[in-house]
Amino acid sequence: MVDTKYVDISVYQKAKAGNYYCGDSYYYYENDDFFICALADGLGSGELAKESSQAVMHVIEANPLMDTKQIVQASNQALIGKRGVVLGVLKISFKDHYYTYASIGNIGLMTITSDTIKSRNIPMSGYLGVYARTMKEVREPLERGTMFALFSDGIVSRDLSHTLFRQKDVQDITYAFAEKMKQVRDDDTTLIIIKY
Repeated sequence: MVDTKYVDISVYQKAKAGNYYCGDSYYYYENDDFFICALADGLGSGELAKESSQAVMHVIEANPLMDTKQIVQASNQALIGKRGVVLGVLKISFKDHYYTYASIGNIGLMTITSDTIKSRNIPMSGYLGVYARTMKEVREPLERGTMFALFSDGIVSRDLSHTLFRQKDVQDITYAFAEKMKQVRDDDTTLIIIKY
């Protein structure tokens, strides 16, 4: 678990079997107004996929105050000559008590209420890195105690079982998930658990 003021966050990440490099990259940032977390999955796997996903994270890290439209434009520029990526960006507004989730491609987002009611965002097809794209964006009210699971396509919905989220500590959730995922995976796998 990492040190943040308003949210708890824990990350599980593992490269595809046989690969040294994981093609997934993530970045998060928090200030007194908002929290932002981004997850990108480079197309394919290995070092070239990692290079692409890292390029997008560097864009967001350089200016976490960008809106999603600016993130997409800058990411497309950063991907010239590289492989494409799929991308999910979660932003939590502490002052206005809402969250937005913008995505292109198959980065998944699941919200889990304090009563363990799960809701899955349906991703938009496509990827960044070829031509100008717009991201699908949802905006929802935010309740204290809500958890978010942001994940790459190495995870399917059934991997995120109801019992997993009976745990209230984000680190316990990623530990329990790691125990489930001990078998060989045929894709890069990243799970980010965030609790407001």
